[in-house]
Amino acid sequence: MNNNIIITLDQGSSSSRALAIDGTGRVVAQAARTLQTIRPAEGLAEIDASSLLADQLAVLREVCAQITNRRVAALSVATQRSTIVFWDRITGQPLGPALSWQDGRAASLMPQITISQEIVHQLTGLYKTPFYSAAKITWALQHIPAVSEAAQSGRLCIGPVASYLIWHLTGGKVFACDPTLAQRMLLFNMNTLTWDDQLLSAFSVPKNCLPQIKKTADDYGEWIYQDTSIPIRVCVGDQQAALVALQVKKGESCINYGTGAFFMHNTGSKLHLLAGLLTSVAATESSMGACEYLLEGPVNACGTLLDWLQKIGFDFSVKELDDLCQQAKAPIDFLPALGGLGAPYWKFDSSVVMAGFFPQTTRADVAAGAVRSLAYLLADIVFYVAKSGVKSTNIKVTGGLSQNLSLLTAQADILQTPLIPCAETEGTALGAAMLAAKELTWDISSWQTNRLLPAITPRIDATTAQKCYQHWQAFLQWSLQHPKA
Repeated sequence: MNNNIIITLDQGSSSSRALAIDGTGRVVAQAARTLQTIRPAEGLAEIDASSLLADQLAVLREVCAQITNRRVAALSVATQRSTIVFWDRITGQPLGPALSWQDGRAASLMPQITISQEIVHQLTGLYKTPFYSAAKITWALQHIPAVSEAAQSGRLCIGPVASYLIWHLTGGKVFACDPTLAQRMLLFNMNTLTWDDQLLSAFSVPKNCLPQIKKTADDYGEWIYQDTSIPIRVCVGDQQAALVALQVKKGESCINYGTGAFFMHNTGSKLHLLAGLLTSVAATESSMGACEYLLEGPVNACGTLLDWLQKIGFDFSVKELDDLCQQAKAPIDFLPALGGLGAPYWKFDSSVVMAGFFPQTTRADVAAGAVRSLAYLLADIVFYVAKSGVKSTNIKVTGGLSQNLSLLTAQADILQTPLIPCAETEGTALGAAMLAAKELTWDISSWQTNRLLPAITPRIDATTAQKCYQHWQAFLQWSLQHPKA
């Protein structure tokens, strides 16, 4: 095993990456290319599917070239979850743009989808919104001629990004996805772990266009590289992969600070529905009939908030954030509603609000306000879950922004609970590799050893934290009442 490598394809909202992970769980090689999301008009977000595929294959080959003296034992494929791709099962060519999870072009169709919000939530754990795949598929079948023509002739493939990549890696031999990705299509019954006829009918989606549903850790075919067959053993959504890396067990919680931010709580084998939150399926390993469930609360903008601030002239880098936050004397009030608000509000018409500017306001005050706003939005989710009787203590954290001490201290302060950072910020890639390693029967007992860093503890008392949170809530409620103010 010492000479063996697992390569994870980590295809996210902002980049296409490949990472080689050795038998000790260490990243030994990696390559990345930036993924461009095209925004042709307000509310639209799409990706060139051909470029996405070409870039992902390119970084995969780059990593293989870096580890010529090692054997690739398996590939894992971890991707963004709700972005949907349409392609021709004969030629493999995309039939239109990949519609990003951030894309809301199907909003006008929602009144036509008569199935109730309650039934959708009971069946899928999600909500009837234009941001999950089903409504986007309905829109594409109605508005993209190549998609409707392929559907009529039986040539249409519709799937999450992982299905599209695996189809091409296997030369069209495998068209499949796992439950973590199938669920995000809003056509998947999380009770039966199958495509649901009621949902397919409601959204007018033909079942023969959809991928086969397999376990997360399963046989997804093989990729031929330089006459060598490399098995593909994992297909998984990026957030669920991160949970595997953090080893979030039943009753435990985590926060993943990425392009968006996600709070997730493992409820074990009990399917727990909570209005205002999502219920997601965890990665499946043992059998399709056995799985764990997650309460999930997304914050739509996390890393994208910093990108946006840079675009409008606040050109600080992520590395500067800690210093800037420490310099701030009067952080502004900030509602980072890029793409609207996620859980527990689900206000897609909300806009960014910045308030509390004074002649003395500095660049540091803007940075600190932005960072604290992320901590507050996640606190809204954690407190909402706590009201239902689900308590979150010693929350594990991962993701690129989990290295930002100011963000974590603000989060610990407002939650009044310790946060436990993971030393490895590549949670998605590591988790996907761990799933493959277990499927290959590797001993991974040491992979998590010493990966958890000392806890970040609250610096302020409960009374001060409560006052800060009350101020945030007053600002938030004003902002929600004046969405275009």
